[in-house]
Amino acid sequence: MNLDFWHDKWERMEIGFHLDQVNPQLQAYWPQAAVAPGGAVLVPLCGKSLDLIWLRRQGWSVVGVELSEIALDALAQAFASELNLTLNKTDEDGRRLYRGDGVLLIAGDFFSLRGDWLQQHSGGRIAAVYDRAAMVALPATMRAAYCRQMLELTEAAPQLLIALDYDQSRRNGPPFAVTAAELQQHYGGHYRIETLEDKELIDAEPRFRAQGLVSFRQCVYLLRRV
Repeated sequence: MNLDFWHDKWERMEIGFHLDQVNPQLQAYWPQAAVAPGGAVLVPLCGKSLDLIWLRRQGWSVVGVELSEIALDALAQAFASELNLTLNKTDEDGRRLYRGDGVLLIAGDFFSLRGDWLQQHSGGRIAAVYDRAAMVALPATMRAAYCRQMLELTEAAPQLLIALDYDQSRRNGPPFAVTAAELQQHYGGHYRIETLEDKELIDAEPRFRAQGLVSFRQCVYLLRRV
C-alpha cells in the first residue's frame, strides 16, 4: 500500500470517497449478516465513516483500522458529538489507539496487524466485517494479500462487502473495480458469496461518465463462512 498517497489525501482533504451520511446499503443489508448482538465488527480502512457510529448505536462493538490520524481524530470527535462517547487516545505496542465503550480505533497499516494482537486488544474474536471502501481502494496487485490478511485476522468471519464494477481499462482507480469473479477467486474457498444488490449508478455519477465510463455498478455481497 502506498502509505504516503493516502496520508496526502487526508492532509489535502481530497476525500471524495467519504460519505457525510450513513451508507444506505449498510442500513438495508446489515440485518442479513445476522451478527450476534454485541459482537465486534471490523471496519478496515475506515476513514472517518459515520457507519461506525451507526453500528455502535445499534449495539455492536466496532474496531476501525485507518492509516490517517487526521481521519481518526475527526471520527473520535463524531463519536463524542453523536453518541456522547469519549475516546481516549493512547500508544500501545507501538501503535496509536483510540478507545471508548465498545470502540477501538487503530491508527496504522492494516497489513501490519496480526490476529492474536487484534483479538487481545479488541476483547476477542471478530464477529463480522463491514467492507465498504477498503478492497476497492487497493490495486489488483494488493487485493490477494488483502484477502489473505482479512482471513487471518478474522478467521473467515461473515462479511458485508460493497464493491464497484466498471471497465477498469477506461480509468485508473481508486476506487478500483472488483468483480464477483475476483471475489470468488480470493474468497471462494472460505465463503459462500451471495449478491444482495447489483445497481447501475452511472446516471448518478457524472464524473465517472466524464472519464469515459458507460457503466458504473455498485454491488453488495454477503460472505458467509463455508
